Amino acid sequence: MTSTYRPAPRVATHADTDAIVSTMTTAFFHDPLWGPAFPDEQQRAEQAAAMWRLYVTSALRYPWTLVTPGLEAAAVWIPPGGTELTPEEESGLEDLLAQSAGTEVAKAILAIYDQLEAAHPGEPCYYLTLLGVHDDHRGKGLGMGLLAESLARIDALGAPSYLESSNPANIARYESVGFISRDEITTATGHTVTTTWRPAR
Repeated sequence: MTSTYRPAPRVATHADTDAIVSTMTTAFFHDPLWGPAFPDEQQRAEQAAAMWRLYVTSALRYPWTLVTPGLEAAAVWIPPGGTELTPEEESGLEDLLAQSAGTEVAKAILAIYDQLEAAHPGEPCYYLTLLGVHDDHRGKGLGMGLLAESLARIDALGAPSYLESSNPANIARYESVGFISRDEITTATGHTVTTTWRPAR
């Protein structure tokens, strides 16, 4: 039976970076979109971790990366008006990806990010850029519990939220907490990403 445990999250600090990167690396290893983005399974964990580390580290500029007490799960939010990466990080992303995974992989991933950026809503919102549970702790309700607690904080501010689902299996879970599917993005690799919106409460 799945636990209904609802964790009391805390705001992550830079000391949590390694644990959060480990969580995202395992959580997205077999993701329908982000798994094949790094086609060499033998090197995937190392290559993907370089990308996740950049995004996690950059997001810690804001007090909106929330983690469960034992760092089993993490929700990386970008607040209204914020950006996933700084301009300097953005300009260096292609080189980072090329160095870790090769030029072709880098170009393909940048194309995915371009599509996601084009679909991003113009209205200010909290953007859930990453939500992951470490493989060792799946099936305990930690991810959805963390998401619910995150949304409670956002609701208290009267703000809307937005996320992209790269895994169709998660859409019903997001709908259960108030997200509404908006659009479907078909990437060059043939994978579908569903954008979802949760109005302010």
